[in-house]
Amino acid sequence: MRLKCNSWSMNKDQHLLVKLAISILLLGFAFRLLLFRSNGFAADFLSPMFWKQYVQEPDFNPPVSVGMPENEDQVPLDIVIEKCDLFTGDWIRNPSGPTYSNESCPFIEGHQNCMRNGRPDSGYLNWRWKPRDCRLPRFDAERFLKLMRNKAWALIGDSISRNHVQSLLCMLSTVEQPVEVYHDEEYKSKRWHFESYNFTVSNIWSPFLVKAAIFEDNDGVSTAEVQLHLDKLDKTWTYLYPSLDYMIISTGKWFLKAAIYHENDLKVGCHLCPGKNLTELGFVYAYNKTLHYVMDFIANSKHKGLIFFRTSTPDHFENGEWHNGGTCPKKTPAKEREIKIKDLNRILHDVELEEFEKAAAKAGNNEVNLKLLDFTNLLLMRPDGHPGPYRQFQPFAENKTAVVQNDCLHWCLPGPMDFWNDVIMEMVVRG
Repeated sequence: MRLKCNSWSMNKDQHLLVKLAISILLLGFAFRLLLFRSNGFAADFLSPMFWKQYVQEPDFNPPVSVGMPENEDQVPLDIVIEKCDLFTGDWIRNPSGPTYSNESCPFIEGHQNCMRNGRPDSGYLNWRWKPRDCRLPRFDAERFLKLMRNKAWALIGDSISRNHVQSLLCMLSTVEQPVEVYHDEEYKSKRWHFESYNFTVSNIWSPFLVKAAIFEDNDGVSTAEVQLHLDKLDKTWTYLYPSLDYMIISTGKWFLKAAIYHENDLKVGCHLCPGKNLTELGFVYAYNKTLHYVMDFIANSKHKGLIFFRTSTPDHFENGEWHNGGTCPKKTPAKEREIKIKDLNRILHDVELEEFEKAAAKAGNNEVNLKLLDFTNLLLMRPDGHPGPYRQFQPFAENKTAVVQNDCLHWCLPGPMDFWNDVIMEMVVRG
C-alpha cells in the first residue's frame, strides 16, 4: 500500500514538472511575441535573411515629377526634381510688376514703347511665367553680370531678336548702364559694353541666317522678291561666331516672304513668284534647307561656348494680317488650350524642332553645347502683350476711330518677353 502511494506521489511530481516546463515554454513564446511586436523583428531585424526578404531594393527609375506650390519660395530644400521643363507652365499674377519701366530704360525702340505711345491698359504688366514642375527664380541682373565678366553675348536673327536684346539691356541696366560701342550703317546691328564687367552684348541683324538680298523698307513693304542663297551662310554672324562665348540664334517669319531661291549660284525655285518661270518650291523647302545648313555648321564647329537655338514666336493677328487690317485686342493672357497656334506658325515650329533634333546628337558627339529655347508656346498664351495700334505715338489723339497699322508680332516693353531672361539665366546657371 505504501509502495503504491510513493508511486502515485512520484507520478504527481513528474506531472507538475511537465506542467512547469510547458508553462516556461509558453511564457518564453509570449515574451518573444511581445518583443517581436514592440521592437519590430528584434534580433531577426539584423539577419541577412531579413534584408533579402523584406528590404525594398533601390529604385533606379527616374523619380516622378514633384508638383510645385504656387509660391516657389516655399519649396522645401530637400525636394530634388530630376525632370525640369522650363517651357511648360502658366502665366500667373505678378502684383509686383516689372523690374524696370519704359521711363527708366533708354533702350526700348519706339515701336515697342507701348506705355509712352498711349496704351491705356497696364494689366499686361502684372503677369509672370511659372513652369509647372520647376522652381524658376527671377532674373538677377547683378548675378548675371558677374557670371558674364569678360564674356561676349550675341543675339542673332531678325527684329524679334532685336526686341529681346532691348529687354535684356533694360533688365541689366538696373545695375549698370552699358555704352553703345558699335553700329552698322543702317543701325540694324549694334554692340554694347558693360565697362565694370568687361561684358559685351551684340545684336546681329541676320533675318535669314543665310545670304540674302532684301528689298524692303522699315514698314515691311517690298519692291522685289528676296534673293535667298540657301547654301551660303550669312557672314555677318559667322565672322563673329568664333569670338562669342554665348549666343542665341533664331529666324522664322521672314521665310514666309516672296523669295527666289539660289543653290550653287543657280536659281532653283521660289516662293510666291508668279510669272517668273520658276518652280514654286514653297517656304518649307527653304526653311528646311536653311536650318539644316545652319545646324550642321554649329554642330561641326567645335565651338566651346554655349549656343542657344530659339524657336520662332507666334503672332496674334485677328480678322486679318499685318498688311490688311489685322488687330490684337486681347487684354489678358490665355490659358493653355484656349488658344490655337496658327497653321503657318505651327509649320515653322515643326521644322525648327525637327532640324534641332537632328543636330543635337551630332553636336553632343562633337562636344558642342547646343541647347533649345522653345518659347513658342510660352508666348502663344500672351495675345495681350503686343503693341497693337500703339506701335505709333498716340495713334488716336486726333481721331478716336482712326484706322492705323497694328503690330501683333513684336512685344511691348516691359512685357512678356522679359521672362525669357528668367529662363535663359536659369539654363546658364545649370550649364
